[in-house]
Amino acid sequence: MQEIFQINQPDLDFGIYRILNSRQAQINEFLQKTLPAKINTAFNGNFEQANSVYNHLYTFFSRYYDQGDFISQRRYKGDTYAIPYAGEEVMLHWANKDQYYTKSGENFSNYIFTLDNGKKVQFRLVEADTAKDNRKDNDQARVFALIEPKIKIEIDENGDEIQTDMLPYEENGDLLTLRFEYKAVNKKEKQTDYITQALEKIQNFAISDAFQGIFNPMPTEKNKNRTLLEKYLTDYTAKNSADYFIHKNLGKFLNQELDFYIKNEVMNLDNIQDSTDFSHIEQNLQTIKTLKIVAKEIIAFLAQLEDFQKKLWLKKKFVAGCHYLITLDHLTEEQVQTALNHPKQTAQWQALFNVEVSGLKVAEIRKNYPHLVVDTSLFEAKFQAEVLSELHDLDEQTNGLLIHSDNFQALNLLQERYKEQVKCIYIDPPYNTESDRKEGRFIYKDNFAFSSWLTLLSNRLEIAKNLLSEQGVLLNSIDDNEQSRLKILCDEIFGSGNFISNTPRLSSAQRPAQENYVSITHDYVLMYAKNKNFDFNHVIDRDLSDVQMDQHGTYIKGDTSPILASSTQGYSEGGDYDIEINGKTYQPINSKGERRRWLWTKERMEKAIKLGIIIETKSSIRVRNYIDKEFQVGTNILVDKDPRLIMTTYDLINSKYANSLGTERLRELNLGNEFDFPKPKSLIDILLKLSTSPNQEHTVLDFFGGSGTTADAVIELNRNFKDYQNKYILVEQGEYFDSVLKPRVQKVIFAKEWKDGKPQSDNGAFGGVSQIVKVLKLESYEDTLNNLALTQPASDLFAQNQALQNDYLLYYMLDVESRDSLLNTQHFAKPFDYQLNIATTSAGAYEAKTIDLVETFNYLIGLRVSEINDKRENGLLTVQGTNTSGEKTLIIWRDCEKYDYDKLNRYLDSRDINPQDSEFGIVYINGDHNVPTVFADSDESVKTLKVRSIEAEFLSRMFGE
Repeated sequence: MQEIFQINQPDLDFGIYRILNSRQAQINEFLQKTLPAKINTAFNGNFEQANSVYNHLYTFFSRYYDQGDFISQRRYKGDTYAIPYAGEEVMLHWANKDQYYTKSGENFSNYIFTLDNGKKVQFRLVEADTAKDNRKDNDQARVFALIEPKIKIEIDENGDEIQTDMLPYEENGDLLTLRFEYKAVNKKEKQTDYITQALEKIQNFAISDAFQGIFNPMPTEKNKNRTLLEKYLTDYTAKNSADYFIHKNLGKFLNQELDFYIKNEVMNLDNIQDSTDFSHIEQNLQTIKTLKIVAKEIIAFLAQLEDFQKKLWLKKKFVAGCHYLITLDHLTEEQVQTALNHPKQTAQWQALFNVEVSGLKVAEIRKNYPHLVVDTSLFEAKFQAEVLSELHDLDEQTNGLLIHSDNFQALNLLQERYKEQVKCIYIDPPYNTESDRKEGRFIYKDNFAFSSWLTLLSNRLEIAKNLLSEQGVLLNSIDDNEQSRLKILCDEIFGSGNFISNTPRLSSAQRPAQENYVSITHDYVLMYAKNKNFDFNHVIDRDLSDVQMDQHGTYIKGDTSPILASSTQGYSEGGDYDIEINGKTYQPINSKGERRRWLWTKERMEKAIKLGIIIETKSSIRVRNYIDKEFQVGTNILVDKDPRLIMTTYDLINSKYANSLGTERLRELNLGNEFDFPKPKSLIDILLKLSTSPNQEHTVLDFFGGSGTTADAVIELNRNFKDYQNKYILVEQGEYFDSVLKPRVQKVIFAKEWKDGKPQSDNGAFGGVSQIVKVLKLESYEDTLNNLALTQPASDLFAQNQALQNDYLLYYMLDVESRDSLLNTQHFAKPFDYQLNIATTSAGAYEAKTIDLVETFNYLIGLRVSEINDKRENGLLTVQGTNTSGEKTLIIWRDCEKYDYDKLNRYLDSRDINPQDSEFGIVYINGDHNVPTVFADSDESVKTLKVRSIEAEFLSRMFGE
């Protein structure tokens, strides 16, 4: 049972393990004393009956527990399973359907163990370089290695360098810290070699006598000389991983299963009809009663643990970082000069754009390079504040949003701001091929490769659907590995009636040299509408090699359509008439001599004859099809139409959509070694033309952003066709967010054409586009776990009442004691200094980072930001915008030490923010205040100003309360 309670790993010092370990004494007391006492009391020491309960408890719980997760395998009896079924005609079920998929990569622990004298030893990961998804060095081995002494250089908020010594070991009171890095090495090198090296180095360190216990012998049969340190180092380097799933309602599930288990496997109700003696049922009643009481208490604690993790998973995550990519044409001369004077920025311009600006003046650079991209992350925070203060209608002017985050967490944070505003979602998820799983592009639980993948997609598609507009469309790239399952999944989420097409695409124009069976050279684009009440645009260009023209427009010779109804189109008197053309009478008679009907009314026919668009054949008449004109129904006139054709399910079987073009595009940009199968920009381009329209501002979302092809395609479409005004949102969690996706966006903004990593000019012009792109980094689920701390109540209120103490442990402990570490609103008094430990690599190395409460709150309330006035150095930052209800909104963030009651009121009075005159429908303020909210006029009319607490709103929105 200790394994199921996840307290059998006392050495793990991360996430939920650390939380449980901090309360290990209480949990062990409950498991080892309280529960056994209940069982023994119930049976008055009858060992056989007590043992029966223990056996049933073990049998029941072990059925569902699988290495840290509870798998919803509903047992009917023995090895026969049942699935929840509500009478659907067709349903898709999989093992983890009622769970959240949380696995995003390897998470390495910060590991602590305790010596016999009470001293603690910590293994601390300070640097990591992990292979993730399509990283080019996936074929390299990675090992934990003790760091070498070095100087760590950091930049503080003022832009000054801070140098600190980074040593492989450090003693601090009762704690010895040993620091490791996780680095790529040659495949021939082994982790055991690096453990040996670390042991040798540590033995030579001047470690005090208090910590010499690490060298105590812990021999095994195979390793007679093993020390305590070697034991723990070996455990640490085994890559401890977090759980993969969180159950959506574990308590309900286990309680239902418990009832079923008792009825079928304790009482054996199925066998009652064959029984003549019911005494065994009576004998079992006490066993059943005790089993149910004890099992329900265990379930209560497990449910508390699982529900707590679900709360952390669903919690809206903090914005851990926010910066902008912004072209020079949006900056003032003074701001451009600041960029010119900044060595990191000029170095980036040289590296990304091959632009050397030394010696250039502001006027020259603005003229020659208007679309050079300034990266505000390279500057002090004050520079970004000054840039934003000059921009009005900020959200309206922002063209793109790039989010470095797990995609579920990003989608969750975007729910209010982008609800029903996205026109097109395109995703290219991992295909769940054998190579995807082997090389880390999709990490899955053993024996649950397909159900893990379905849970991953299901969780994300369900909340992504909320962001689609009523005329929105979902486009999925997928291949045969998961296409059939994804089709049924999308039928469930979007409705089978909203299925549009499963269109094959030529993925490879090359014929592989060797295949065992059939060479697979295609994948699919699976298309769904949110509500199938709109038409796709025509996107296929015609073959115009034999085009002709008359007074009405262009047409292809011989391209006509019938006017005579076929045998399947029925008969109507309104279409049964004779018509004369050029002295010849035509009757609605088919080739068999059968009298049918014309498809048009006589009035429409006469209009067509007058226009001269009727074509006479040997036996009948037809209407000419124009490339750019349409004979409009109702008005009976020729009107302009899109000359292109509607797409068919064959049109993507074309070499211009093959993956090789995606690879070539990355090579042009000098970003070409990190992705094996990037989608070509041409594919996204035609899908954008299919689903978005010119002269309308549409938002395109890709939450498997990868190498950034979707952003590239949106920017290129807007550049080539000025009527397109699409915006883009890309989400990617891989470490290549910074090495591929972001620089790709910067490059395609600056120039249209690239070759060998250098922009190509046309008579000195690079064809760049004006852009403002926001870049966010979000807190991760692992960050949330690793910032948890349990704070015990000041006094033990339940010390004298065992029943209340048990209830607290089983139902309330985690929620109550973790509250301040999840969101400490007391820290909102100084909102610009709020910090959390944020992972800096995918392996778990972290640093204390200042959290952006301002940006987080904007997304929590769904604010459309118009202006930001950031004067945080003076203690004040204000945001103006419009909330989801259309109210003009003002948000006031203040350092409460610098802006007390009186100063805040003077600020509000100077801007006429009061119940009598305010232009704002709602005002949010942090900290305590005495701002008046009601004004009684001389005519006895009452005016009000809605003033809301940021803290209360933040707490409610973050946890969905």
